[in-house]
Amino acid sequence: MLYQEINFDGIVGPTHNYAGLSVGNVASLDNKGDRSRPREAALQGLAKAKALANRGIPQAILPPHERPSIAALRSWGFTGRSDSEVLAKVASSDPHLLAAACSASAMWTANACTMTASCDSSDDRAHFTPANLVSKLHRSIEAEFTENLLKAIFPDEERFAVHPPLPAAFPDEGAANHTRLCADPSDPGLNLFVHGKSSFDESLPRPVKFPSRQSRESFETIARLHQLTDDRQLHLQQSPEAIDAGVFHNDVISVGNNELFFYHEDAFLHSRESIDTLKENFAILTGRNLRLICVTRNQLSLDRVVRTYLFNSQLIKTGEDSFLLVAPEECRENERVSQLLDEMVRDSANPLNEVLTFNLRESMRNGGGPACLRQRVLLSRNELRHMRGRLMLDDSLYSELVTWIEGNYREELRPLDLADPQLLEESRRALDELTRILRLPSLYPFQK
Repeated sequence: MLYQEINFDGIVGPTHNYAGLSVGNVASLDNKGDRSRPREAALQGLAKAKALANRGIPQAILPPHERPSIAALRSWGFTGRSDSEVLAKVASSDPHLLAAACSASAMWTANACTMTASCDSSDDRAHFTPANLVSKLHRSIEAEFTENLLKAIFPDEERFAVHPPLPAAFPDEGAANHTRLCADPSDPGLNLFVHGKSSFDESLPRPVKFPSRQSRESFETIARLHQLTDDRQLHLQQSPEAIDAGVFHNDVISVGNNELFFYHEDAFLHSRESIDTLKENFAILTGRNLRLICVTRNQLSLDRVVRTYLFNSQLIKTGEDSFLLVAPEECRENERVSQLLDEMVRDSANPLNEVLTFNLRESMRNGGGPACLRQRVLLSRNELRHMRGRLMLDDSLYSELVTWIEGNYREELRPLDLADPQLLEESRRALDELTRILRLPSLYPFQK
C-alpha cells in the first residue's frame, strides 16, 4: 500500500493582526501593535502552497477559524444581547482579551495536531490528536474547532481516529515538535517527539527567560493513543538555552524528512548524546543510516537562526538522492545564512541540492515560517480517497481562493479595528462562502 505525504497549509484568516500575544516568540513581540495586511498575508501563504503544487508536491488547504470568537468572549464572561455589544464591552474593558479572541494564529497548522500514519500505528489507522495549546490563551481556543474540522475531513472511523485534545495538565503544541523519519514513506517510521519540560518531574533542566510549552507526558500519551510501539518513537528534550533564545518550538531549530535530518548544534539538551541516540534508533528500525546536516554555533548563532527562521523550513524529498529546502526569504536577505545555504547545496556529501525561498513576510512578522504554515499528513491511496472535501490544491481551486481572498479580506488592520462589528460580519460572510468552495459541511457556530 503506497503512502503519500500531503502538506496541509492553513489559509491565513481575515483578522490576521500583530497583537504580540506570544511570549517567547521574538518576532511576535517585536512587531506588537503594528498594522497588518490580512489580504497580503493570505495571498503570500497561498502562493507558496501553489508553487509547490506546481512542482508535483501534493498540497491541501485548511480553512481559517472563526474570528473574532464570540463564543470565547462569552465563555470569559462578556455578555450582550448582540455580538456587537459583546465586542464593545471587551474592547472598552480588556483589549488584550479582544486581541486573543481575534488571533488568526490557527494559520500555523503545524500546531493544529499530531498525526500518526497508519503504517506506524498498531491498529492500521491514521491517528490525529488536536493540540490543546494551553500554554497561550489565544491558541487554547483553537482545539475544539480543530477537532471538529478533522472529523469533518476524516469521517471514516474504520480508517481514521480523531482523538479529543489532551487534558490541560499535558501541554501540547502539536506537530511543531514532531518529526517522522523513515527509509521510505510507506515503511514504518521513527517518530521523534521533542519536549521542553515535564509536567511532573521538576528535576529536568528548564529555560530561565521564556517558558517551555511542550511536555514530555503529552507526547507519551499521544504515542499510546496512536498505538505506537516503542521502536517507532523517540523522546528527546529541547535545549533550554535555545528556548531562551526564542526557539519556542522544535521546528524553529530542526527539520527532517525521510532519511535526512537538518538541525542546529544547540537544538537538544545533551546534543551529541541525543543525536547519537537518534541515529541508533533510526538504524535499528530501518536498517539504514540517518543522514545528518548539522549547523554549528560557530557557523550560525542562535540569534541569527531565530531572526531568519532557517530551520522553520520545509524539507521535501524530490528524487532518489535529492532534497528541496523551502525557506523564508529572510534567509537570502541575511548574507551569512545565504552563504551557508549555497555551501550546503554545493556540497556533494549531502543530498540537499536545491533551496527555494518565498516571501512570507506577513506570517514571519508574527513568528511563523514555511514549516509553521503546514501540517504533514501521510496517507495511503485508499485513505486519500476517503478524505472529505475539496481540499487538494489545483489550478481551479487556487484561482477561486485568490478571488475569494481579494473579495473578502481587508488590505490593512489596526489594533483598534478588531472591535469593529463589521469585521466580524465580513469574516462570517467570507467563511460561509469558503465552506461552499471547499465542499465541507457547516463548520462554524454561526452556520448552525
